[in-house]
Amino acid sequence: MSRIHIPVTFKGLALFTPGGDLVYCIDPNKQGHWHVHLCAAISQVLNLSEPPLFLTQSYTATVDRWIDPQTKSLAIAAEVKPRVWQYRPLLQTLFDTPLHHWCIAKDATYATAPDLLESYRQQFPQLWTSHDLVLNLDHLPSFQAVVSPDLPNTLSGYVLRLFINGKTKHTIQALKSLHQCLEQTLSAPYTLKVIDVQQHPEIAEQDGVTATPTLIKTWPPPVRKIVGTLAQPDRILKILDLA
Repeated sequence: MSRIHIPVTFKGLALFTPGGDLVYCIDPNKQGHWHVHLCAAISQVLNLSEPPLFLTQSYTATVDRWIDPQTKSLAIAAEVKPRVWQYRPLLQTLFDTPLHHWCIAKDATYATAPDLLESYRQQFPQLWTSHDLVLNLDHLPSFQAVVSPDLPNTLSGYVLRLFINGKTKHTIQALKSLHQCLEQTLSAPYTLKVIDVQQHPEIAEQDGVTATPTLIKTWPPPVRKIVGTLAQPDRILKILDLA
């Protein structure tokens, strides 16, 4: 693995597979890359039928490095999902970020359930096999189309946000109902981000969330949302434009 130039400030993203392969990128502009781009890249590399968006829930790492305006010193925030905690030494090398900076992601409690994750193995067996891949997205000429700003328009998937208020029996039931509906009705891949308003009130305010549970479809446009019970599949299908 050749050494690459690493800027002082950047956003770094990494996507692992259950088998241990890795695609990553270093984005100095902090706007041009997202985990969905890495999903598209691994899909092409391993010849998958579609981008494995479900990996973003459990197999990602993110680092943000910036200059603190007050201290004028380098500030670092680095997070990994529990399932990739073991790869911190590799992430340390790739992103030139000391080991002690890496911590468990704040939303790790709501990672993809093991049984749900296992259900993807038959469809994507390549992801559970190690190919000894460590790929830098920016240094792969054949994947320039993958990192273009127009990439999201090429993905036939859904991006959803579910806002909850604490991990309660009501929350667990809402998640179960939602997963069941999505798995039974969607033929396209999807990624579901679960956000606890107690831990992230700023995100709830940004998205105009005033009650929980609230489900928001952020992709594909237009943005739609429902508030309240998720036990009625027709309500969920409506915001997905399937009813």
